[in-house]
This record gives sequence, structure tokens and C-alpha cells, in this order.
Amino acid sequence: MRIHTIAVNLALVLAPAAALAAVPAPHLAETSFNQLAQPLPYPYNETANATHDVNAALARAKAAHKLLLIDMGGNWCGDCRVLAGTMELPDLAPFVARHYEVVLVDVGRFTKNMDIAKRFGASAPRGVPAVLVIDPRTGKLIDNGRTENLADARSMTPQVLADWLAQWVK
Repeated sequence: MRIHTIAVNLALVLAPAAALAAVPAPHLAETSFNQLAQPLPYPYNETANATHDVNAALARAKAAHKLLLIDMGGNWCGDCRVLAGTMELPDLAPFVARHYEVVLVDVGRFTKNMDIAKRFGASAPRGVPAVLVIDPRTGKLIDNGRTENLADARSMTPQVLADWLAQWVK
């Protein structure tokens, strides 16, 4: 395991108690990765109107009292594909659906839709996947400074990803 991965996993696990969620993450079996769809999905619609999709998802999140999760990435990115597949795991998908309105935004090769991050007060991503968690009531980014924590998703366990998602849910 690479040193960077260890540091990222520790940073996610050892988050300050104040940042931890009131809602616990679902417990995922260590074998959850075996349930990932094969081949991994190509989840990003490369021809979508990202601004329209984000606006629609923001409205749905606000109406449903959920958080908005903007997953910025590309189909060329293995970590992006693993993250998207992990969020669809049978043990995690219901949790995600209950607490988040998810919209996937294709960034090409960092050549398009970079304004989406800036709209919510984040800098344009330097790595993907970049995950923006937005409070739809205020339109504010709540995972500021942590939007690229999942950029090494393929070397994280599904439980670490679930815990990361759960920490924002109140």
C-alpha cells in the first residue's frame, strides 16, 4: 500500500469528532468490492449539459431535504469508475439514495465543466474524482478542503468510502 493511500485513509478515519456524522455509515462487508459491476461502469455522460443537470439535482435535493453530491470526474479515470461503482453497491446504494441527490459531471481531461466547482466556492479540481457535498438550503460547499479526498478511491475499502460519505450527513 502506498504511503499516500495510508495517509488518506488515516485522515478519513481520524477526522475530528465534530465532523463525524450523527448518522452512522452502513456496515459494508470486506468482500463488498467483489460485488462491483464488471466491467466497471462508464458513469459520466460526456455530452450532458452539466449546468442543467446540477441545477435540477440541486432543486431535487432541496425539495427532498437531502445533501447534493456532485461527483466530478471522467470515464478515463479508474478511481472515478471505482467510486461510482462503490456508491451503487447493494449495501451502500440505499444509504446514498436516502441522504444524497447525486449528479455526475464529466470534466473531460480537465477541459470542461470546471466552473461547476467554482460556483460552489471550491477551486477547480486538480485531481478526480472530486466530490463536492453541498447544503442545498444555502448552496454552500460543506466539504471544503476535502473535495479531492477520494481521488485515490481504488485503493480505499468500500467501508472507508461509506464512512467518508456518512460524515457529512447530520
